[in-house]
Amino acid sequence: MSGNAILVVNAGSSSLKFALFRLDTADSLQLAVRGQIDGIGSRPQFKVKDDAGQALAERELEVTDVREVKDAIALAGLWLSTHFPGEALLAVGHRVVHGGADYAQPVRVDDAVFADLEKLTPLAPLHQPHNLAAIRALRETRPELPQVACFDTAFHRTHPQLADLYALPWDYYEAGVRRYGFHGLSYEYIASVLPQVAPSIAQGRVIVAHLGSGASLCALRAGKSVDSTMGFSPLDGIPMGTRPGALDPGVLLYLVGQRGMTAAALEKLLYKQSGLLGLSGVSNDMRLLQESAEPRAKLAVDYFVHYVAKEIGALAVVLGGLDALVFTAGIGENAPAIRARIVAACGWLGITLDSNANQRGDACISTADSPASAWVVPTNEELMIARHALTQVQGE
Repeated sequence: MSGNAILVVNAGSSSLKFALFRLDTADSLQLAVRGQIDGIGSRPQFKVKDDAGQALAERELEVTDVREVKDAIALAGLWLSTHFPGEALLAVGHRVVHGGADYAQPVRVDDAVFADLEKLTPLAPLHQPHNLAAIRALRETRPELPQVACFDTAFHRTHPQLADLYALPWDYYEAGVRRYGFHGLSYEYIASVLPQVAPSIAQGRVIVAHLGSGASLCALRAGKSVDSTMGFSPLDGIPMGTRPGALDPGVLLYLVGQRGMTAAALEKLLYKQSGLLGLSGVSNDMRLLQESAEPRAKLAVDYFVHYVAKEIGALAVVLGGLDALVFTAGIGENAPAIRARIVAACGWLGITLDSNANQRGDACISTADSPASAWVVPTNEELMIARHALTQVQGE
């Protein structure tokens, strides 16, 4: 094994996020820089920050220079090699949205694995092709470099079969129509740090609320996922920034049959125009909605809180009770007013909020005598991916 750094890549349809982690003498991963290229193919912008969040680079790019993901990969690689000439890469870890039913762990990508992941594209058509485009680009330019696929679905493969089923004819289940769950890298990270952050609850019944632009909930028992709100796709469950969450299938039949919507139009509606944005008509950003005086903005916030609390209740039933509620991701970590409203709605589960601790954003935000506790734990999917990539190459 040679090299002293791990590169983490998260490629989307119009953006590429990357982070470089250094391996210190104690085999611990330390963030060096994180960056992103937004507006690929339209109005590309390049930004890089150091481990303290200070800007190292920020500029607009020519559209002709960044038309697709492979161009962004090349640009990020050039910047990193120029500014970190002494860093030799051990491996690259990639966020891959879908691992299907078979991939329950991160995996080193070879020809067979890559072919398997391409076959899963119909299950995540808006994400998988771009995740794989980044892997393909690096396989072409750096074939000797180990690449590790880390899946958003893998952590949920510990679900009991009942939690993954839909009440459809069995042939559909065998063909892959099942509840996969997503945000698994975030939940895995939270489960990995709970023994240090909150040892009293780490082996208990915990619901993690990953609340951001994409949002979901996960029920953990002894650090393992037993159920989650997202299902076959990242559209299901609680409302999100631009996605509706759970939706009566009859609505889709109506939109197709009576409104004449095409599959492409339906996809755009469900992924880009719904959720908080669709309800409010103002924004998909929770911060702007909380500041807005528009009645529909307030309605969107109320709707979000209502359905998050409703699904927490459902997962508490699955767990047979609740020991702790953990908030994470953009809204979960940074919106004390939303946390307070959700905890208040879940008071029947035995959670009593410590208002001052919540306002400060302390790790524990419930009172000392609260039968069930509430926590704020920042997530770190990039570090989780880097850990997995390092484990894969160290095992060789």
